[in-house]
Amino acid sequence: MLTALLAWAPSAAAQDRTSADAGPTVLVMGDSLSAGYGMTAAEGWVALLADRLATRTPRWNVVNASISGETTAGGRSRIIDALARHRPQVVVIALGANDGLRGLPTASTAANLAWMIGAAHGAHAEVLLVGMQMPPNLGAEYTRAFAGNYRTLADRFDVALLPFLLEPIALDPDAYQADNLHPLAAVQPRLLEHVWEALEPMLD
Repeated sequence: MLTALLAWAPSAAAQDRTSADAGPTVLVMGDSLSAGYGMTAAEGWVALLADRLATRTPRWNVVNASISGETTAGGRSRIIDALARHRPQVVVIALGANDGLRGLPTASTAANLAWMIGAAHGAHAEVLLVGMQMPPNLGAEYTRAFAGNYRTLADRFDVALLPFLLEPIALDPDAYQADNLHPLAAVQPRLLEHVWEALEPMLD
């Protein structure tokens, strides 16, 4: 089924392609942390990435397909259409936080992420897998399994890995909005620099 859908994608997407027509595309599949929750569209790290590429490597485009509240199951359900529509050369998969916060089984999260990676590879795109970590109140066993998923999948599929998106601000209580979950606009440049270290080598 996956092979058939990907084979169908180029013709079905012909009239939907916009920015991808002009050059190679980075597609970001994420949740509220990548969608810029609580800030203007221009302030999130993905928007800042687009600004940087427009200046440094203008042939590259960025498509932000992130949705606040998205789980890995949601990303799995959307990725075929996103691949068909945008035909990216690089796919950034930054999902899992909402799975963890809901206490969803780590095996299910891993299966969904694996499916997304396989879909991206089937569309001849490179993958940057961006991991998350859960707070210790969910239990040591769960938090270990959750974080371990990303390393295991990166090794299994031989994809680039950024182990923890929020690493630069994780221990800074002043970096978050009032909900203590979503970073402030002011720290988005720090998140961009963190992602950039892993992403830049893929933009050849």
